[in-house]
Amino acid sequence: MDIYAENILDHNKNPRHHGKIEDASVAFKGSNPLCGDKIEVELKVDEKGIIEDAAFVGAGCAISRASTSMLMDEIIGKPLTYIDELTSEQVFEIMGIPLTGTRIKCALLSLDVIKRAAEKYVQNR
Repeated sequence: MDIYAENILDHNKNPRHHGKIEDASVAFKGSNPLCGDKIEVELKVDEKGIIEDAAFVGAGCAISRASTSMLMDEIIGKPLTYIDELTSEQVFEIMGIPLTGTRIKCALLSLDVIKRAAEKYVQNR
């Protein structure tokens, strides 16, 4: 098994930033009805627009959970505007393995939910 596949399995079994944020600035839920993946993302954003913390809860396949865990690592400490710049290609690079068919939707659920959470935060300000 290559290191990227091992990394996916590790993030699935031991997801980073899994749970709730007590004083989250925004939360957003999303799902992938094809696979049954469901996640809720919470972001804590400081007064300068920096993502101080990010967390998620939910259930899903290994690709969905690993993708969400990896994206939480990626966005913490970055400006909220960084989320606008994230692309599906970057998610695939972060994952490090080739994805096909329905697995692409599994990996991109987290990106969609994170982007929608950021949009909601901006709209509510």
